Amino acid sequence: MKTYSAKPAEIDKKWVLIDAEGVVLGRLASVIANRLRGKHKPTYTPHMDDGDNVVVINADKVRITGKKAQGDVFYWHTGYPGGIKGKTKGEILKGEHPERVLEKAVERMITAGPLRNKIMTNLRIFAGSTHTHEAQQPEVLNVAAMNPKNKRA
Repeated sequence: MKTYSAKPAEIDKKWVLIDAEGVVLGRLASVIANRLRGKHKPTYTPHMDDGDNVVVINADKVRITGKKAQGDVFYWHTGYPGGIKGKTKGEILKGEHPERVLEKAVERMITAGPLRNKIMTNLRIFAGSTHTHEAQQPEVLNVAAMNPKNKRA
């Protein structure tokens, strides 16, 4: 038996729409990462971008359990001496770009390298309930219904 390796012409990319309202951040990020990577397909090939295009809406209404909203801090450095800055996940969700919390969670679940950069271009995250990809007719994936733990009250 030979190992199957997908060719670029054989890759079939679909569009998937996910509503993030009330869904736990880490569980949602792992489902999105698997969809982007293509691990849900029987034709999965590790060195190819054979995952789906994922559109996420309501990213500002994602749930963070425990004390992670106050405890988890995203740090960055300005480049100047003493220029380390940080914001908590809760501050970012209430700020101008709440979709960045979900984007970073998904990005960190995919192996680093040039392939990750290409895969991340297939992810579109919107803070509100509207998106600009109606023309692609994405099929709805209900992450909240997959497991009772995915949606916490």
